[in-house]
Amino acid sequence: MTTNRLARVFAAIVCVLISTSPASAQTVSDILLFLLTNESVPTGSPARDRAAAAATSDTISRMLLASLATLPVPTSSGGFVYRLNSELGTVERTTPGFGPSFVERAQAVGRGQASFGLTFQHLRFDALDGRNLRDGSFVTTANEFPDEAAPFDVDQLTLALDASVATLYGGVGVTDRLEIGFAAPMVLLSVEGTRINIYRSGAFTQASARARAAGLADLVARAKYTVYDAPHGALAAAVDVRLPTGRMEDLLGAGATSTLISGIGSVGGGPVTAHVNAGMSMGGLARELRYSGALEVAAAPRFTAIGEVLGRWIDTPGHIVTESTANQILPGVQIVRLVPGTSGLRTLTAVPGLKWNVSDTWVLAASVTIPLTSSGLTAPMTPFVGLDYAWRP
Repeated sequence: MTTNRLARVFAAIVCVLISTSPASAQTVSDILLFLLTNESVPTGSPARDRAAAAATSDTISRMLLASLATLPVPTSSGGFVYRLNSELGTVERTTPGFGPSFVERAQAVGRGQASFGLTFQHLRFDALDGRNLRDGSFVTTANEFPDEAAPFDVDQLTLALDASVATLYGGVGVTDRLEIGFAAPMVLLSVEGTRINIYRSGAFTQASARARAAGLADLVARAKYTVYDAPHGALAAAVDVRLPTGRMEDLLGAGATSTLISGIGSVGGGPVTAHVNAGMSMGGLARELRYSGALEVAAAPRFTAIGEVLGRWIDTPGHIVTESTANQILPGVQIVRLVPGTSGLRTLTAVPGLKWNVSDTWVLAASVTIPLTSSGLTAPMTPFVGLDYAWRP
């Protein structure tokens, strides 16, 4: 496939995401609350059922926001880093590899240089804290006798959550040390679920709903400054500001501005370079700590192999647990409900991948994101592709 055809494919993806409108007047948040609210298992406490459903729906919404509205976006540094050789009077490339996909490198792109790119990934969430969401085994409410192995009256939910994310990004070198950039994620989110009540051996469908939302998520404005630059290592500081441009009710945006301040280190010699990032985010969804590392190997002049690890800790309830209470109308029966946990959300993701200089200053990136933890909403191995173009005068 030629470079022009690749560019047209990515442009088509963006057009589809922008032009798609919600298929229902109900928001994604409305659908989640509807599917989680118990109306069939008798508990004697409908107000408590509604409160538990609302709290659980809010927690799942925050998990989705953590996966979409605050998803780590591709680095805006681009595949090439150039510097002016004052002795020769020419601009020359200074890094052997093309850089990681998500972990920032300390070197700025270079004065007057610019890069633009587009990435795409599709996330198919299939588990919530290790519980399968798609096979119908996810229990939302149940009545059980303490001396029986299984509940006799139970609501089970099948929930399909899918998201396609296309991110347009870019960066420009103001000086050899200062770089500014942006990232604009566009999301197509689909939610579809069915809640079935099983009483003894009979199964009855209680609720079924679907919703779709599409649009711009929260925009990211970036600045990075290289405070130390040497042939075999560099240090930089970066600021990312997320603007609340996504619709919060459709889980496309966090609803408030957040600021991420990071420290970046890069070290290497020859074809191997290592990068480390650490930062703290305030505002937005919640306070967040990010830490990541990457190793890139310039296996050939036009190929770079990359391994990345991305870690996050978000100071917001990020787990779902079960709560057992006495049934108010059925003596000797225990009610099992879903409620939010109190601990924060911790995630760890591995990202093996490669970058290929397909022609001139075009770089094709391909990787796979692999969750290493089961906390929160998780998607299995997710392909990630991107196309980056570097421009220089």
